[in-house]
Amino acid sequence: MILKTFGWSFAVTALGLVAAVLYGGWTGFGVVAILSILEISLSFDNAVVNAGILKKMSAFWQKIFLTIGVLIAVFGMRLVFPVVIVAISAKTGPIEAVRLALNDKDRYQQLVTDAHPSIAAFGGMFLLMIFLDFIFEDRDIKWLGWIERPLAKLGKVDMLSVCIALVVLMITAMTFATNAHQHGGVHVDKAQTVLISGIAGLITYLVVGGLSGYFENKLEEEEEREHEAEEEARKSGKKVPAVVMAGKAAFFMFLYLEVLDASFSFDGVIGAFAVTNDIVLMALGLGIGAMYVRSLTVYLVRQGTLDDYVYLEHGAHYAIGALAVILLVTIQYEIHEVITGSVGVILIAWSFVSSVLRNKRLAAEGQGSSGEKSEVSSGV
Repeated sequence: MILKTFGWSFAVTALGLVAAVLYGGWTGFGVVAILSILEISLSFDNAVVNAGILKKMSAFWQKIFLTIGVLIAVFGMRLVFPVVIVAISAKTGPIEAVRLALNDKDRYQQLVTDAHPSIAAFGGMFLLMIFLDFIFEDRDIKWLGWIERPLAKLGKVDMLSVCIALVVLMITAMTFATNAHQHGGVHVDKAQTVLISGIAGLITYLVVGGLSGYFENKLEEEEEREHEAEEEARKSGKKVPAVVMAGKAAFFMFLYLEVLDASFSFDGVIGAFAVTNDIVLMALGLGIGAMYVRSLTVYLVRQGTLDDYVYLEHGAHYAIGALAVILLVTIQYEIHEVITGSVGVILIAWSFVSSVLRNKRLAAEGQGSSGEKSEVSSGV
């Protein structure tokens, strides 16, 4: 199971480290190894959230996520994305941006750093919306019941998460963005840039999330109709047509996953500049890390980990909320990557321990898995 799920990750690791040695010697090897660990630690919560979505998809789309999705994640977000940032920030062409990335690394790092406010605003708002929509949903199983119960009641108010997100964006633009950190330690007013980027992140979430939710609901309706048709077919002996909406539903869920991964990768890409400004080593290190995040996602789905440890998804979404806040704060203040990664790891570890204690308690009470339906809170 381990080799089947992580086999490609192991292969990419070996090839990536060999390429690092050939390109940058043993120094390059060390940089790529550090970046790989950094990416995995910062994106573990990403894997947990992805698993919650991916388990609804067929084995075919899980394979697409591990193949085409990896190409998008590795080459798109870890290689092309930093170049696009430079091209937009410097108002130059992509070829010139690549030249800067390869031949003028200091200037390249400066341009990426100066583009950080817009990146942080876009990614922060996208992740904040994910957290708010999760926390305002009324769920049968609650982790931190004293927080989640009242918030679930508030969640009955239409568009509450959007309103809160816009208020947070406005406050961010009026505070952190007016004194945004730039390369060289200077601070400039980036309020307009942050507002536009944040609204773009919000719109992206609403469009992609809305489409994926719409087609998912359509798929559920079609599956219900198909089930009814199958019952009729058994009686009449007729052949039942396949569900035609499955492809569209899976496609938009896949698209949602890719945008989600992109938002998670913002902090990893920006944080990588604290280790190196060499785009080749950066792509190798972050690419290896991205492979493990993808493999870990599939592993969680196939092992049913989220079903066994029911609070993991809660912990991951709290980590998303924390990361969203951290991204917005970094518009003005520098926050070390160790802190960013540790927050997510601590929250997920806490939720894992809570899940284990819950399982032991249910087993002691003799409820087993049947007790899950009657439980509404961990009591924490």
